[in-house]
Amino acid sequence: MELTRVTLASGIELDVLDSGPRDAPALIFLHGFPENHRTWRHQIAHLSDRFRCIAPDQRGYCGSSRPEGVENYTTDKLIGDVFQLADALDVGQFTVIGHDWGGALAWVVAMLGQGTRVRRAVILNAPHPVIFPRLLWTDPVQRAASQYMRAFRDPANDALVRQHGLGALLLKAIRWNRATAMEQEERAALLRDWADPDAAFAMLNWYRASSVNVPPMDAPLALPDGYSDAPLPPLTIPTLVIWAMDDEALPPCNLEGLEKLVTNLTLEPVTDCGHFVPWEAPDKVNAALDRFLG
Repeated sequence: MELTRVTLASGIELDVLDSGPRDAPALIFLHGFPENHRTWRHQIAHLSDRFRCIAPDQRGYCGSSRPEGVENYTTDKLIGDVFQLADALDVGQFTVIGHDWGGALAWVVAMLGQGTRVRRAVILNAPHPVIFPRLLWTDPVQRAASQYMRAFRDPANDALVRQHGLGALLLKAIRWNRATAMEQEERAALLRDWADPDAAFAMLNWYRASSVNVPPMDAPLALPDGYSDAPLPPLTIPTLVIWAMDDEALPPCNLEGLEKLVTNLTLEPVTDCGHFVPWEAPDKVNAALDRFLG
């Protein structure tokens, strides 16, 4: 997968996979933490004969720009990267497809761009920005599953990352019981990426810049006084949510009430699959995309 260097209007530079006919409908794929554009290797191989598939290494990842400072990883800047990438590639309208952190961005990109830039949205195991913050306060399972975020934000772990890279922090903070099967060459490439402490801190800055509050386990299981939902509009464009039901980081409680916030929703549950559904269950994901994209 040959990458192209794309300079955004902000000056940020992204390494981007741009595959498929240039005059075909555009799909912009947004990967999650702690991966890169190759999250989508199976989907792009499947779709690039019919669609223009655009998959960046997002800000802070791999060879793309890594601006210093947590303030350079706020959600507004990450969302801006997506629209600026479309502009730089002369893409007017597109379907946004995101997993994990990329899915969290895709939710808001779709809300902001619906009716103008974004035609459709596909979300894979990424929580809705209204539902997820509520669950962190009210659902003990989701709160327990998200405690790793507190570790990612804790500067007490910085020395560990500087000395041993991101992999050491992942081993310390995440205790998933379900093993995932990844090709050896893909695993080796990720381990090389994680060994670079500068890249590790850039990736962690996505968590450190986020406004999402993860309460400690001993906090009351109730919304705090004065709590209010994020002021986001309902999503009305066609939206496909693919959800791996054995995800230990984001359990299926994230689907409850989703139909009230997404008025044109197609839900595709994937059983016997963990968090990394694009490559853990590629055939099921590709089949769902075929049905949705037409």
